[in-house]
Amino acid sequence: YERITMSAVDIMLSFPSLILALALLRFVSPPGETNGSITTVTFVLTILAIPALARITRANTLTYSQREFVTAARALGAKPLRILRKEVVPNVVPAMVSFSFVALAILVVAEGALSFLGLSVEAPAVSWGKLIQAGSEKLDTAPHLALFPCLVMFLTLLALNFIGDRRQQRYSARESKH
Repeated sequence: YERITMSAVDIMLSFPSLILALALLRFVSPPGETNGSITTVTFVLTILAIPALARITRANTLTYSQREFVTAARALGAKPLRILRKEVVPNVVPAMVSFSFVALAILVVAEGALSFLGLSVEAPAVSWGKLIQAGSEKLDTAPHLALFPCLVMFLTLLALNFIGDRRQQRYSARESKH
């Protein structure tokens, strides 16, 4: 089961994210529709996030399952479910949360790209990709129409990456004290 799951994850990771998003959006959208609903776009972006998060989770789980405290719990007769719940999961979740902020930044870029291409949510919903695309048509006369949404998107992505890095640093510092 693990080998099949990780093979599927590897296959999904081998596709360029934007191409995979476009294919999934076409696959799950009703025939003849070019734009996706908020539900459809959210579903597609969630599917894009799963493989990377699965890889991080698996790597951390394998690392922690080999640590001394897990070996000690096994030696004391702890059942596998208890070891997983009490020893492994509490150590894996912080890394997952830290990575989730970076993954969220990637998903913001993916949604922006879909919106820029006109394949994301329909009006009256607004997204940075739509604002950038609308502003790009007037770059000669009003560059600020594209610049400001780009700047706000950049600052959001920077903040998400900083939050993820800071959470990882806090987690690493906490771990090194033990």
